[in-house]
Amino acid sequence: MTPLLESEEHKSLREAVAAFAKTHPHTTNAEDNTRLWQAAAKLGYIGVNLPEAYGGGGAGITELSLVLEELGAAGNPLLMMIVSPAICGTVIARFGTEEQKREWLPPLADGTRLMAFGITEPDAGSNSHRITTTARRDAVTGDWILTGRKVFVSGVDIADATLIVGRTEDARTGKLKPCLFIVPRDAPGFERRAIDMELNAVERQFELTLDDVRLPADALVGDEDAGLLQLFAGLNPERVMTAAFGIGMGRFALAKAVEYARERTVWKTPIGAHQAIAHPLAQAHIDLELARLMMQKAAHLYDAGDDVGAGEAANMAKYAAGEACVKAVDQAVHTLGGNGLTREYGLARLITASRVARIAPVSREMILNYVSHQTLGLPKSY
Repeated sequence: MTPLLESEEHKSLREAVAAFAKTHPHTTNAEDNTRLWQAAAKLGYIGVNLPEAYGGGGAGITELSLVLEELGAAGNPLLMMIVSPAICGTVIARFGTEEQKREWLPPLADGTRLMAFGITEPDAGSNSHRITTTARRDAVTGDWILTGRKVFVSGVDIADATLIVGRTEDARTGKLKPCLFIVPRDAPGFERRAIDMELNAVERQFELTLDDVRLPADALVGDEDAGLLQLFAGLNPERVMTAAFGIGMGRFALAKAVEYARERTVWKTPIGAHQAIAHPLAQAHIDLELARLMMQKAAHLYDAGDDVGAGEAANMAKYAAGEACVKAVDQAVHTLGGNGLTREYGLARLITASRVARIAPVSREMILNYVSHQTLGLPKSY
């Protein structure tokens, strides 16, 4: 049964992370961001979901999403938490070999290494069935040879390796067989190009080119034939964590607006006394709280091993959080008026950043497609 109220343990974790996050002022400086990551890892926050046997906290996505939400609510969201411990760490913990677990999980947990995740392609977008990055075996050496392109891959420049989603060549016959490969940052033929983004974030976005990248046989994570099972073991946590990212950002914006509305006086009373200001902020709070409930449900289902139930809930949580985040940021900026666009209050940068929770890693329209045909049983349009 999914709890409706947080346990005392979770409340304590939330308070501890919130107190920690408030001691680190928001920055867009990469070095400061790295120090924050390492400090959070030292306290066990980054690897809280990874197995204890490999240096993690032994908890789950429930706890990791809580950590990211509180960091975001303090203005310090760590985007790579969605990628490194949640996607890559989870996939390796569930499907990796013993050697892969020993090599990667301890440093992912203690913050000394990071891993990026590459799935999106220029011509595939949300249609993973059109992924063209191929992996073929060298009949002589047994090595894997990867060829293809990826786009919008976060943090490749700071990651020690990228978990790349490819497909075996016989998948071209119609059966999708996605496979996951660990590609070291300095692998010959593995090139990256930074994408010029209108996004004020520490973590940069990259386009990747894999030109006959040769990898040892043990670069494959999991079973070559496990396919979608392994892929969605990472994508469901990604959706939950993106929801946490959006909720944290929305809470940060809302807190700024509420503080301003309490103090800003134009006539005789603070502007927060006027319902035209108060009601939209109250609605933003309600929407964020509702999104959090669905996020918690999705996280609990995933941690309980219900991948199917978690898939539906994680998509709904990501949708709800994305919508709530954008509305909260918009209302916060509107509440502050001209001040909402100044660097001093730190809200203007969120106008662009909040869209991320709506369009990535899957658009709200694709989530509505998922719910309409998977949940409601309506026919597909594609």
